[in-house]
Amino acid sequence: MIKKEGDKVEIVIKRESNKTLVEVTGRVDSNTSPQLQSQLEEYYNQEGFALVLDFAELEFVSSAGLRVLLLMHKMGKAKGGTVTLRNVRPEIMDVFEMTGFIDFLTIEG
Repeated sequence: MIKKEGDKVEIVIKRESNKTLVEVTGRVDSNTSPQLQSQLEEYYNQEGFALVLDFAELEFVSSAGLRVLLLMHKMGKAKGGTVTLRNVRPEIMDVFEMTGFIDFLTIEG
């Protein structure tokens, strides 16, 4: 398990047999999105990666955070990997709906 803390985001990464579970707490904005991207880069750059992002404690996502999600989605298409979001709060789901991200993101309850 890897635990990294930044200004307003906490990222906990747990390796499981065939997937990587990432718990994101706080805010993913222009200050913290580079941290999220750099912490996950080694995982989404692997062929056939499987990332599960748990957003139960994510309070806010800005356009910079959306850019990181879009990058991971594109890498998934290119490398045969998957990105699944779990436990998305209603206010974050609203952002995904307004921006059209809901149309291509894989979101579980």
